[in-house]
Amino acid sequence: MPKPQFLFAPGAGAPSSHPWMGRWQQRLQEIGSVTCFDYSYMREGRKRPDRLPQLIATHRAALAELRAKAEESAPIYLIGKSMGGRIGCHVALEEKIDGIICLGYPLCAMGDRSKLRDQVLLSLGAPILFVQGTRDELCPLDLLGSVRAEMKVPNFLHVVEGGDHSLGVRKRQLQAAGETQEMVDRCVLNVIRRFTTRI
Repeated sequence: MPKPQFLFAPGAGAPSSHPWMGRWQQRLQEIGSVTCFDYSYMREGRKRPDRLPQLIATHRAALAELRAKAEESAPIYLIGKSMGGRIGCHVALEEKIDGIICLGYPLCAMGDRSKLRDQVLLSLGAPILFVQGTRDELCPLDLLGSVRAEMKVPNFLHVVEGGDHSLGVRKRQLQAAGETQEMVDRCVLNVIRRFTTRI
């Protein structure tokens, strides 16, 4: 069985060269092959993200490049931090992939509970894994729970207790629990591994 192929998309505020992305790329390589890319506005040094159709087009082009290089039978997973995960969901409406992994899905636009980015989730045809921190203001877990209950596809949630939008836990909380951030991240990696095996 060929190893999983991960197409790893960054969040809105930092490119694929960011240390956070680098650390996760390294971890994911224990499971499969990882390809990172940047959206057009990042490559051009602009701060403001492109409009949704452009973001989707860039993501699809990166997926086409990955497909051209990967073994035909290799499972392909779209994984992304924040915006990268959201755009991956949009791409999955148009492309056949094996699953989606969202590291901090930005359910609430600008943290506003009344502006939900849930329509794409309700339209999905591919299984999805959400990895969410309890301190992530962009994705209150009660709202995500309501959306997940309405979704048609197999969907899974791993909660990082005390995690922020980047899944980071405060040092004081880690010390109280006798954990390190590395241990927390390793746990997430194991959940991703189980997700890809299950699917």
